[in-house]
Amino acid sequence: MKKESVIKKFRKIPTIKTERLTLRKMRVEDCADMYEYSKRDDVTEYLLWSPHPNRVHTKKYLEYIMTRYDEGEFYDWAIELNSEKKMIGTCGFTTFDFANNSAEVGYVINPAYQKQGYAPEALLEVMMFGFLDLNLHRIEARYMDGNDASRRVMDKLGMKYEGCARSSMFVKGKYRSIHTCAMLSDEFIKRYLKSE
Repeated sequence: MKKESVIKKFRKIPTIKTERLTLRKMRVEDCADMYEYSKRDDVTEYLLWSPHPNRVHTKKYLEYIMTRYDEGEFYDWAIELNSEKKMIGTCGFTTFDFANNSAEVGYVINPAYQKQGYAPEALLEVMMFGFLDLNLHRIEARYMDGNDASRRVMDKLGMKYEGCARSSMFVKGKYRSIHTCAMLSDEFIKRYLKSE
């Protein structure tokens, strides 16, 4: 996988539809929906970013993201709930390791829409895109110690737990242990694409 090919694909990030969700490019018009959850301490507790202080901050963030899309250097989709035409979170690739043909994924869901299977539904589509469209060999996801909800999403999709890097990140004033789960392309194909 070459960086140039990934940039080309994400300059025009594809829209992906499921029965309940649409994964699409974020828009500045998503400001109110994004601010609804990004302002919350409980949402950002286990993330690297802090709560958005106001809607202006969220709007400026989305405006910045538009420039990253234009450069093909932003790999996150808005998760839109089809029934409400509302952005309820994001899901996508946080980083690529081009030399080793792998990537890390991440996701955030508005608490009002959690525990309804939206995160695994969206993540499955992102992983499908990663393995089939980008021909990745490996996709991993990481979570901070205590973020059991995120771990459940990984388990539900069949990602394998690989271990813990103890106190490996200093986040928001304290050291955090970071756990990793991952799936390889052949494991994904066997689980989701091969008929029995």
